[in-house]
Amino acid sequence: MAIFISTAVGTIFSFYILVQTRNFANMTKLSVNINKFATLRNARGGNMPDLLKVAADCERFGADGITVHPRPDERHIRYQDVRDLRPIVKTEFNIEGYPSPDFMDLVLEVKPEQCTLVPDPPGVLTSNTGWDTIRYQSFLRDAISALKAAGIRVSIFLNADVQMVEPAKTTGADRIELYTGPYAEEYHNALTQPQNLALFNDYKNTAREASNIGLELNAGHDLNLDNLRYFKLHIPQLKEVSIGHALVCDAIYLGLENTIQLYKRLLVD
Repeated sequence: MAIFISTAVGTIFSFYILVQTRNFANMTKLSVNINKFATLRNARGGNMPDLLKVAADCERFGADGITVHPRPDERHIRYQDVRDLRPIVKTEFNIEGYPSPDFMDLVLEVKPEQCTLVPDPPGVLTSNTGWDTIRYQSFLRDAISALKAAGIRVSIFLNADVQMVEPAKTTGADRIELYTGPYAEEYHNALTQPQNLALFNDYKNTAREASNIGLELNAGHDLNLDNLRYFKLHIPQLKEVSIGHALVCDAIYLGLENTIQLYKRLLVD
């Protein structure tokens, strides 16, 4: 009897491990953007919250990566923050930004696992569009070539536009990050009938085309606990999401550890 019970328990445990392994193998990664923590710190001066502790805690709570987006005016993440974070981040460090000379110098110095290039002009409040990969083909190719020579994986911010995918591939990028702002807005407007998201076909078609030609897929901007699951379920190619503002807002009420776990649960197949 004892042997039977032991065998049964062992079988159940093995099945549980198999299921968990399969789930995590198919799980889209969550990279936590910590810019808003830097905004909070800068509002009062000093070092509260401590970004190094925030990054380490996010990883300890389950984040698969840390994202920062340093801007020229350093209104949130500062260039020195990026340098200080490099030895702290043990998962995946993703640095976003416009490939200006100063930004490129910083990224090549720090050598993150991933660099995401965005077409932000200096004074923009937040990223609000993707690259025109036809118009800026040569510019992107030069920047990406330098980054890849340093062993850095490169993703470029892209609208849900199939016509931009093939030119994105020819820049040398490894991934595209779909700009999900329009999706988030449309989802909010159609909360009761998300199947009526007219523009969602653009996201599915862009993701499919990227996958077909060998580009991996990230996504980010205004993704939250309400709209993330629908996006994940309908974009099976999704490798990684970068979420900051909404996650920090949720953490105010729910706590940081709990919030990260809630987001991760939405990313399991």
